[in-house]
Amino acid sequence: MRIGQGYDVHRLVEGRELILGGVLIPYEKGLLGHSDADVLVHAVMDALLGAAALGDIGEHFPDSDPAYQGISSLKLLEHVGKLLDENHYVIENIDATIIAQRPRLAAYRPQMAENIAHALGLKPRQVSVKATTEEGLGFTGNGEGISSQAIALLTEVANYCYDDAECCKGMCGCEGRNA
Repeated sequence: MRIGQGYDVHRLVEGRELILGGVLIPYEKGLLGHSDADVLVHAVMDALLGAAALGDIGEHFPDSDPAYQGISSLKLLEHVGKLLDENHYVIENIDATIIAQRPRLAAYRPQMAENIAHALGLKPRQVSVKATTEEGLGFTGNGEGISSQAIALLTEVANYCYDDAECCKGMCGCEGRNA
């Protein structure tokens, strides 16, 4: 098993939409960034990439590349999911927290979790999205920005054995079974 931790923060500004977990949240400000600035999805991507030792989102999706200008972070998350597949990792679960004084996010959390799960081909119960305030303290507490933290647990596919005769030919860590 491999564990990864991710963190992201963006400043709140006028004239931008607020998108968290792929959900458009009605609010007078949005997050400033090169892509859609979805701090939740960015933290999730960094947790996944970190668990697999595959770098970080800045390495894979640099803000100097015009191809990522305004892009949906869920599209980037799909790409991260493909990288994990290519490197033989299975996502066990994701636990994420959004830190924002305002707006209130409780009503949107189930859709955020569902969006993340869908982008990665997971069951919704494998993704937990929580939200908290900082009781008016710090940059998130005074409404200057929103941050997010995420933790992800991965397993290498080689550690799985499905008791499948095709699998047990040295490809999945179950050598000697069904032989």
